[in-house]
Amino acid sequence: MTVKDLAEKIEVKAKEVLKKLMEKRMVLTINTTLDTETATMIAREFGADVKMRTFEEEMVVLESEVIDPGDLVPRAPVVTVLGHVDHGKTTLLDAIRETRVAEQEAGGITQHIGAYAAEIDGRRIVFLDTPGHEAFTMMRARGASVTDVVVLVVAADDGVMPQTQEAIDHARVADVPILVAINKIDKSDANPERVKQELAERELTPEDWGGQTVMVPVSAKKRDNLDTLLEMILLVTELGEHKANPKRMATGAVLEAKVDRGRGPVATILVQDGTLHVGDNFIVGTHVGRVRALIDDRGQPLKEAEPSSPVEVLGLTGLPQPGDALQVVADAAKARQIALLRQNQAKTLESLQQQLAEGEAKELPIIIKADVQGSAEVLAESLAKLGDERVKIRIIHTGVGAISEWDVLLASTSNAIIIGFNVRPDRNAAGVAEREGVDIRKHSVIYNVTDELKKAMTGLLEPTTRERQLGLAEVREVFKVPKIGLAAGCIVTDGSITRAGDAQARLVRDGVIVHEGRIGSLRRFKDDVNEVKTGIECGITFERFSDIKTGDVIEAFTVEKVATV
Repeated sequence: MTVKDLAEKIEVKAKEVLKKLMEKRMVLTINTTLDTETATMIAREFGADVKMRTFEEEMVVLESEVIDPGDLVPRAPVVTVLGHVDHGKTTLLDAIRETRVAEQEAGGITQHIGAYAAEIDGRRIVFLDTPGHEAFTMMRARGASVTDVVVLVVAADDGVMPQTQEAIDHARVADVPILVAINKIDKSDANPERVKQELAERELTPEDWGGQTVMVPVSAKKRDNLDTLLEMILLVTELGEHKANPKRMATGAVLEAKVDRGRGPVATILVQDGTLHVGDNFIVGTHVGRVRALIDDRGQPLKEAEPSSPVEVLGLTGLPQPGDALQVVADAAKARQIALLRQNQAKTLESLQQQLAEGEAKELPIIIKADVQGSAEVLAESLAKLGDERVKIRIIHTGVGAISEWDVLLASTSNAIIIGFNVRPDRNAAGVAEREGVDIRKHSVIYNVTDELKKAMTGLLEPTTRERQLGLAEVREVFKVPKIGLAAGCIVTDGSITRAGDAQARLVRDGVIVHEGRIGSLRRFKDDVNEVKTGIECGITFERFSDIKTGDVIEAFTVEKVATV
């Protein structure tokens, strides 16, 4: 329990407990979690009677609600779109929802699960857009586990590919019906009949061939046959009875989780049953929270979310894992107890100091930090599979957010490589990494991570290129410049900022890379300059990018070639 919880239990003021802890040279805060031994010791010093109970005895079962069958009402079906990379899944959803998603993703490939609601013929349907690259198999499987029907997208000019087969397997494991969208029929080399033949060989026989699988030829780009596809989705989902009770306390599943600047931990939740309200207390995985705000897929605030609603939930005390179940609870104190006990149980399963002693096998320790939990999870899963009998990959830590000094120190003591996926080291971490000689690899596309690690495993080679930091500048003010757009008023805090030669720059916001490119202009007052050094103010713009905010950090760097040993 926390210091605050202990004070409430023994009916004394929290400051009295903190004072007692300070006498024992333990400087803590009211939100610090106390271990069993410390809590027991302090409680007894205040004359409290302490009774120890096992985890099983303390784990309370959330109160089951009596469900009245008359309260069950039809809910919107949940449709997951699966398929091979570049077969047009996100473009298809884009055409259905009339929004732009694909253009915002690195390399044009969806890297995080997105959940979106659409209104079709007066009926609401929820679409889950799962990543298509094979490294995101885990995300795709998670999407299928919460869905009512799978729309399998197959390109008419490409046919069945490895990830198409993976998607079929996931849908079958989830025991959900499959509807096939044969996309890109507008292409000159499109061959829908060949696709049907390949799918029939995999026991997905088209209806027009006497089978039971609905297949619809479409063109997401030209929006051909989309109405037919939507009608077929409605028809297939009508065959199953999808009902929920909006009057009960909400339950749901975490689709994605991230740390957002200014908002803290944010989770994308699919409400599966009940109604989630602002102000509800809940437990999700090892964390508790109170719903501070609900945001729908269009960015609009909600007061409540009914079954089959994808929403962003604010008010968490920590970052849950994708796939964790969310349960609204009436008793917040019980929820905290359960969460703390779950945390303690999870800690006993971890040991960062374990060393492998499997013959003469070498190992490559890895620390993964990513911008969202889903990316960290699938990176760990993908990299762990790269090991062989000669070199073993050992993931010693995964996390979300900027690379911290703690991450670097852990890497130093365990001789690990840090992989930053769409995140950067903070200033302290960068300095410690340089001093300790810790290798930090930064990437924004997952293909590059696996390729680099494969090379590193071949004799544990050093990389052929290395990034050299030139300087850092902090954005103090943002102002408009005619014919240019937004410019950043900055002060150089370390090294120097330059636009000469092959220097590049990236914009970092709260430890996450927002943009990487070249500096468009660098000015001191009204004069163009090639370099600005530490402690000097300047104006900076990027080439073809202007989404700059106060507090951002601009990092100048070069990429140097290093001889391979």
